[in-house]
Amino acid sequence: MDIGPGLPAPTPAGRFAPSPSGELHVGNLRTAVLAWLFARTTGRGFVIRMEDLDRTAVGADQQQLADLAAIGLDWDPPVIYQTGRQEIYQSVIDDLRDAGRTFECFCTRREILEAPSAPHAPQGAYPGTCRDLTAAQRVERRATGRPPAVRLRSDTDVFTVDDLLHGNHTGAVDDFVIQRNDGTPAYNLAVVVDDAAQGIDQVVRGDDLLSSAPRQAYLATLLGHTPPTYAHVPMVLNSEHVRLSKRDGAVTLTDLAERGVTADDVLSHMASSLGLADRGEPVDIAAILERFRPAALPRDPWILTDDEWS
Repeated sequence: MDIGPGLPAPTPAGRFAPSPSGELHVGNLRTAVLAWLFARTTGRGFVIRMEDLDRTAVGADQQQLADLAAIGLDWDPPVIYQTGRQEIYQSVIDDLRDAGRTFECFCTRREILEAPSAPHAPQGAYPGTCRDLTAAQRVERRATGRPPAVRLRSDTDVFTVDDLLHGNHTGAVDDFVIQRNDGTPAYNLAVVVDDAAQGIDQVVRGDDLLSSAPRQAYLATLLGHTPPTYAHVPMVLNSEHVRLSKRDGAVTLTDLAERGVTADDVLSHMASSLGLADRGEPVDIAAILERFRPAALPRDPWILTDDEWS
């Protein structure tokens, strides 16, 4: 597969791939630390990829890189931006179409949610509505003015991935979208293409994404690539036990700095939450690297309350 302009020859690596839509919060930073630790303790490279196909904020990418550096992380250049690789994604989509592995889908999200689904299929799984439309039916639907999305014509209902924390995980695979109806390559397509191109053979990310791993690993296999080994790590939740977000107050390095909490302080608190430092013990990333043992990682989320920084 053509890895595209500006990419070095791939070598085994881990990665952190944020969306540059704003500042990273403590949950993002903790996942980045874990991705870095998993990569560095296994002799892998570590790369940063900006997944900027969706909404972005001006300057957010540079702020994110600055925050990652502030907590001690380093990475192998260059930083890759997905918006510079759209021709590569389109080439892969075209190849799949030419091989008869795609179909056009005119369904809305509401129609998919309200459609009868197959027994035991997870909620929201695509029910196959447009999979076998005739040419005449496609012409009729196009005449409504609604542009179609492109879905992968999957030939399996499930796929199993290897996860370092969850073991073998078998999850659902449906006819998932690989190109949205506005022409933008879908996340599940772009991430697979980029991981293969960058030599990413280890993916560390939040465990809220575990359910998407079987789809992505299946597509990687279909494209002739070996799926990465995964490590879906526990997330950071707020006091309501809901996934942490920037709405939860002082959770970015900028906000915390206004309260006198330094980047070093934040790193030490994250290390404590991972069992890699005692409460209140100052540690740097080198010390954390020496102590890191994947098998000893906590499996429960970190509940972050406002008094964490007191």
